[in-house]
Amino acid sequence: MKITILTLFPEMFSALSASILGRAQREGKLTVDVVNIRDYTQDKHLKCDDYPFGGGAGMVIMAQPVGSAVEAVDPEHKARRIYLSPKGKTFRQEMVYELSSLEHIVLLCGHYEGVDQRALDLFFDEELSIGDYVLTGGELPAMVVVDCVARYIDGVLSPESLVQESFSENLLEYPQYTRPVEYRGLRVPEVLRSGNHAAIDRWRREEAIKLTAKQRPDLLEET
Repeated sequence: MKITILTLFPEMFSALSASILGRAQREGKLTVDVVNIRDYTQDKHLKCDDYPFGGGAGMVIMAQPVGSAVEAVDPEHKARRIYLSPKGKTFRQEMVYELSSLEHIVLLCGHYEGVDQRALDLFFDEELSIGDYVLTGGELPAMVVVDCVARYIDGVLSPESLVQESFSENLLEYPQYTRPVEYRGLRVPEVLRSGNHAAIDRWRREEAIKLTAKQRPDLLEET
């Protein structure tokens, strides 16, 4: 899979070269291209933003550099083009599965007061939000999308790691424990040390249901 990120601040994406995502790229399972929108502006001073028509605070990213960048990285519009925006539909697990099946995704990171609407209307398929809050730009949301989607690319994680995790079957994941058996008076539940796999599976499901009912009852209402 290839993910292309369009941004005014490419230096923010150094985190994508670390840990599991870095290994996936080194092994050729995932390609992440971070593209500087400034490289495509026609302004001699590399200007990519301007004041909004109608007045108001802040600056707006201009349509031309965004449009030129998109056409350069996806000239035949074969990729799914997504603008990261607080106005977009909420990013949910079912969309992760959908995006992970694609060959190419283009992510546009907004900044300042947003992007000229004409660039979005002409070049992008959808807007996506990672939650009901406002960030300084789309760079962190883009990293969230890359991280979520990459986990489901073949070979990035072991298949066992994707079983019974949070949001599978609309449940949060059960509690996890490791050594030592006792820590500051709290002990690992005996059932997890019993070797009885059927009992362990029952305990894990019961705990997942209890945790979901406490933390995210809305997920149980959707089942």
